[in-house]
Amino acid sequence: MGGNLALQSIEKNISVIGKALRTKPELERKGIKVVTDYDSFTSYLNTPRVIYLSLPAGHTVDTVIKELLPYLTEGDVIMDGGNSFYLDSIEREQNLHEHGIYFLDCGTSGGLEGARHGACFMVGGRMEGIKIAEHILKTLAINNDGYVHTGPPGSGHFVKLVHNGIEFGMLQAIGEGVSLLLEKNDFNLDLVRIFHNWSNGSVIRGWLVELMEKGLKEQNFRNIESYIEDTGEVNWLVQDAINKEIPIPVISTSVMDLFKSRIKDSATYKSIALMRHGFGGHPFGRDEHIIKEREKSRIRKI
Repeated sequence: MGGNLALQSIEKNISVIGKALRTKPELERKGIKVVTDYDSFTSYLNTPRVIYLSLPAGHTVDTVIKELLPYLTEGDVIMDGGNSFYLDSIEREQNLHEHGIYFLDCGTSGGLEGARHGACFMVGGRMEGIKIAEHILKTLAINNDGYVHTGPPGSGHFVKLVHNGIEFGMLQAIGEGVSLLLEKNDFNLDLVRIFHNWSNGSVIRGWLVELMEKGLKEQNFRNIESYIEDTGEVNWLVQDAINKEIPIPVISTSVMDLFKSRIKDSATYKSIALMRHGFGGHPFGRDEHIIKEREKSRIRKI
């Protein structure tokens, strides 16, 4: 996501420098400056600096902020573009505000393709920080409606969390539809043609339906693993809803059904895996790195 946002920025005449653990030749060949130390990174940027973090949620975000802070000056802006837990973001904002640094929780959607050509941003934070970073976000958003300032600190990541819950429910419904189309009927249906039809004028038309059609064309559906990995954010949403006594049966059920994918082979879960791979490059099957991220990505308890 970070690399694709950087490529989009360069194409839109936004100067970019990246801080990484190692050089990135594939980005440097496109005109993106990449360094491995904070001094070079921050010296390159004009003040007030606008820094976008594209990191796994959890302690990694705090570690990078701690390492970066001595090189920043009052009025600089840090945006967390990952799927951090919104209460963690509120706490980070409070801590950074004491140092005169603006922290924006920048919910980012649109997948790899959106980051490359036009993303969707939902951003929480103080208006002073928003005014500094807003022109960049609007430039990188899909259009004027692909950016929204959601409100005070924490609201951007909260809105993105709800977004991810809705996404889970939609994926589940489409996956169950595929099971109905494939199993225990005598019609021998052509799913590619059906999903193409649904993408043209139907009530359920949308990107996920388009990704299902595309995935069916590109992948051997029967060979897709039903096992679905996730980084656990929607689990937080379900816990939050329980604490607030807000009923969310569809989203809650979609989380439980995702757990089922890890013990049961099904066309429903194959379909969800196919769509998730389409919009986010999510892996097929078990992934130890994601399992670790799921266990450690939320710091503060609900």
